[in-house]
Amino acid sequence: MIIAGFGFRSGANLAGFQDALAQARALDPVPPAPGAMACLVLKRSQLELDAIADALQLPIIWLDQADVLGLPVISHSVASLAAYGTPSVAEACALAAAGVGGQLLGPRVVSGDKMVTCALARAADHVRTSQTPGAEAPQTGA
Repeated sequence: MIIAGFGFRSGANLAGFQDALAQARALDPVPPAPGAMACLVLKRSQLELDAIADALQLPIIWLDQADVLGLPVISHSVASLAAYGTPSVAEACALAAAGVGGQLLGPRVVSGDKMVTCALARAADHVRTSQTPGAEAPQTGA
């Protein structure tokens, strides 16, 4: 399964998410279709993410900040590192949701309006399936 990890600023909108996702998919000669999107739960109240996920036709995997700490990302944002403890929220969310053995398909991309970042990761064995903030995320076969 392909996971689309997202980072975003408050005020981001559906068009920004669509643009960032399209750019991330375009990095591959055969654009992979994601099966889920992953975001930090602490940012849930900033946008109508459930409506955005519905429009993108993707379930949301909610991640705690601790889930993304220390993951090996490609991109480096000083602001992201200071605010969230990871140099790339989008890449770290994609990797964390992809589970053990997950691999980034490329670096994060930034929407044209500079409000949304997106990175794609392929799950190797397990993918997180929790969609409830604060709930423990069980591991299931992909």
